Amino acid sequence: MSQSVDRALTLLDALGDAPLSLEQAASSLGVHKSTALRLLRTLEEHGFARRQPDLRYRIGGRVLSLAHRALEDFDVRQVAAPYLAALNARCGYTVRLAVLHDGEVLYLDEVAGPPGAEPSRIGRRAPVDGTAVGRVLLAGLSADDARAEPELAAVRRRGWAAESREHREPVTCVAAPVAGSGGRTVAACALSAPASEVPPAELARMVPELLCTAEAISLAYGGSPTPRWCENRCGARPAGHASRTSGRASAARRR
Repeated sequence: MSQSVDRALTLLDALGDAPLSLEQAASSLGVHKSTALRLLRTLEEHGFARRQPDLRYRIGGRVLSLAHRALEDFDVRQVAAPYLAALNARCGYTVRLAVLHDGEVLYLDEVAGPPGAEPSRIGRRAPVDGTAVGRVLLAGLSADDARAEPELAAVRRRGWAAESREHREPVTCVAAPVAGSGGRTVAACALSAPASEVPPAELARMVPELLCTAEAISLAYGGSPTPRWCENRCGARPAGHASRTSGRASAARRR
């Protein structure tokens, strides 16, 4: 990679975190201000950066457009969208959809809770370790890729994860896997709320609704999950498969 391209991409990544003054941009790259200004103006010309009235530079609209187009390529996002909205309408908390991408959590979509409760995470990345979403995604890896950790084994058995006490974030979160073909985990669906306003026990009471939503998305995406909650709460079921609840009812009628 050429030095100029490397610097431009490094600068673009820095602008994604926070607006930068010319001095801050130069410092982040370790270059003279004239070099930083040339890079900033090039990014601005192409819509990847824009200058604010306070003369600081921030991320430009072109980046958001490209990010939106890239996210559309993840078709699970389109399948999940109505289910995320329905779960948000039922519980009022923030609902998110995330995938494992290049060893990190990538947030594809969300339906926000109360205004101002949490900043948007769409398009953002996060480490997999210590978070409910990360543990669900790690637990869903193939046997060859999965980590042999007791905590992840517990997530696989239970079918959902809560925020780790060892990794306290400013939000309370519970997450469940979305399955694709062959039961492979393709995404994680999560409910979250500010920890200062919603205690973990309150959010944990919404786990049945979360499991219902995750399995409904799985069914719509073409997976064949065990309908533990979905048939009873949402009415969704795999095509061509009799439900366990209806099977028991039929057996009772035969008796």
